[in-house]
Amino acid sequence: MMQLLSKKKLLFLFGILLLVIPFVVQNKFYLNIFILILLYATISGAWNILGGYGGQLSLGHAIFFGLGAYTSTLLYLNFGVSPWLGFLIAAVLSILVGLLIGWPAFRLKGTYFTLTTIACAEVIRYLTLYFRDITKGALGVNIRFEPSFANLIFREYSAYYFIALVLFAISIAIAIWVDKTKIGYYLKAIREDEDGAETLGIHVTKYKMIAMAISAGMTGIAGVFYAQYMLFFEPISVFNINFSIEIALIAIIGGVGTVFGPVLGAFIIIPLNEFLRSAFPALSGMNYLIYGVVLILIVSFLPNGLLPLIKRIPGKLKSINKKNIKVKDGEKVDYSG
Repeated sequence: MMQLLSKKKLLFLFGILLLVIPFVVQNKFYLNIFILILLYATISGAWNILGGYGGQLSLGHAIFFGLGAYTSTLLYLNFGVSPWLGFLIAAVLSILVGLLIGWPAFRLKGTYFTLTTIACAEVIRYLTLYFRDITKGALGVNIRFEPSFANLIFREYSAYYFIALVLFAISIAIAIWVDKTKIGYYLKAIREDEDGAETLGIHVTKYKMIAMAISAGMTGIAGVFYAQYMLFFEPISVFNINFSIEIALIAIIGGVGTVFGPVLGAFIIIPLNEFLRSAFPALSGMNYLIYGVVLILIVSFLPNGLLPLIKRIPGKLKSINKKNIKVKDGEKVDYSG
């Protein structure tokens, strides 16, 4: 009970800390980093539903991110549809595309599934370049800076921060729901032994499709936010395989198949990425080199990510304290120094 209470207190304090950040951090560079942390934690959390819990290593999640960005923006620019409504439309479209891709792709396993997701992302990127009359092609899409709540465009970074925080909170709530329900248990069973799960009566394809729908919808919503925050994007920036690798890497480093693993990974990778870009502007791609080194170290020494290691620390501290306490004349005496 005490352990559960301490977890709740820790989560509460973490939430309070996130709420006060925009009031304490006034520097736009640092506030931008926090916005990106929340955004990437949301996207990586979405990927984690399929890739972490379900064990389906997708490297094509940029599909849904790009679809969200393009769908909402084109509706806004061409038909005046508010990006707030664009959230819903992008989520629905991303889910439909995810299910369309998942139905044949889930018949494949391992590397073949991963390669299929990469191929689908590349096909959609080339289609975006080809239909330039609609998508502006390689020129990219530019959103006019017309600040208003209805346009989801603001002058203050703090407004974007709170929207990102809401999306982040929703993604955490969904992850907790998945983790605590039979969906999470079934997905974990599929991840560990797909054939064994099927033997036990689990409808493997059904639960993979559920995971795909949740993951794709959340990623599409994040794409809408990204478009309204950046006000400019192009096919290479939203349908980029490096982006898909990055969000998977964040979850892997933090701890796949856990609620807060992607959060921990985002708090490590995103600041590192931004500081490397600002410190070494001439060394383009340095961040990917660092990612590679970090990934090799994590996979080699901490295959389950950093979060399980951090969770073990309180237990180790308790065991150390117990060893330092000895019983003398019926009384506990602390010899820890």
